[in-house]
Amino acid sequence: MIDPRVLIVYNEPVLPPDHPDYGSESDVLYSAKIVRESLTTLGIPNASFGVTDDVPALLARLMLRDFDVVFNLYEGNADFSITEVYFTGLLEWLRLPYTGCPSTTLGIARNKVLAKQLFQAAGIRTPEFAVWDDGTKLPLHLGWPLIVKPAAEDASVGIDQGSVVSDEAELRARAKYVRETYGGAILVERYIAGREIQVSLADLGGKNEPTVLSFSEIAFEPTAGKSLWPVYTYTAKWDETSDEYKGAPVVVGAKVPAAVRSRLNETSQKVFQLLECRDYARVDTRITEAGDVYVLELNPNPSITSVMIDEGLPSVGWTYDEFVGAVVRNAAARTTGPVGHRRVRGESAGPSDEKIATDVAKDTHTGE
Repeated sequence: MIDPRVLIVYNEPVLPPDHPDYGSESDVLYSAKIVRESLTTLGIPNASFGVTDDVPALLARLMLRDFDVVFNLYEGNADFSITEVYFTGLLEWLRLPYTGCPSTTLGIARNKVLAKQLFQAAGIRTPEFAVWDDGTKLPLHLGWPLIVKPAAEDASVGIDQGSVVSDEAELRARAKYVRETYGGAILVERYIAGREIQVSLADLGGKNEPTVLSFSEIAFEPTAGKSLWPVYTYTAKWDETSDEYKGAPVVVGAKVPAAVRSRLNETSQKVFQLLECRDYARVDTRITEAGDVYVLELNPNPSITSVMIDEGLPSVGWTYDEFVGAVVRNAAARTTGPVGHRRVRGESAGPSDEKIATDVAKDTHTGE
């Protein structure tokens, strides 16, 4: 079997290094480097392309068709993050095989409210919540404390120690901050006390039968002289010099009681299939003292170089390079084009690649 040629696509950072969100944006550069090294080690031909705001350049690169699979590491431009969804939609429209979750999954997961509604409808326990659009009717029925989040951000953007509120004044102040800073709807959830367990899954066989890797725990530790909520904030996730980061180590191979392990396995696999994930994903949960499992959110296409995946793969007998190779081969083996569409024999694929590439080049040079 001849291995597919791979084009690694990632987002070029657009934020300055002193920007507070630079850490999450620049992490993708490391991921692209590691994936490229794994593919090279496996002898799989590969090239890389960094996406900017130059859409014609992206189209022209895709239209070269000198690859068989796109390794999708694109997380959306930091100043226009919904482009993460648009990019996978573009690949589906062009009928280009790619790794990771489809556009529908990415779109639903970004819409935290919709995702939680789907969890509830499927009988998956998630913290009680309310959407606070106008700031007038307070969701006091949820009880205290509450956690306030932007309803359409990821990577812990918009989450800090001020996100957890304990009274009406704090709630109003936090909602005002979130609205002015991030815009859009505000998600208010009941704060769930307990252990934070993140469950990484990989569809190693490409048959929509995800394998659960070792559980990872955000092992919150007391910080001397500071009273901090045990919340995985943006600072705790990305700022390695901060007390929050040092007080929230990630422990791979977390031990949980057998009954809880069974619930975590069943729940995470159910979430993976409910939102139609592919290849790999992560389900973030909270486990109460009573052993109840609450799904906080689904993270499709999580960092592929995270310690949770890297150190979790040996628990199921896989090396990291083998995992990368499986992801590529699974993507290449998919026979469907856009989601919900299978090309039939003799069906026209539309304008030729040569014509599209010519038109794109023309637009790039003429500004049309």
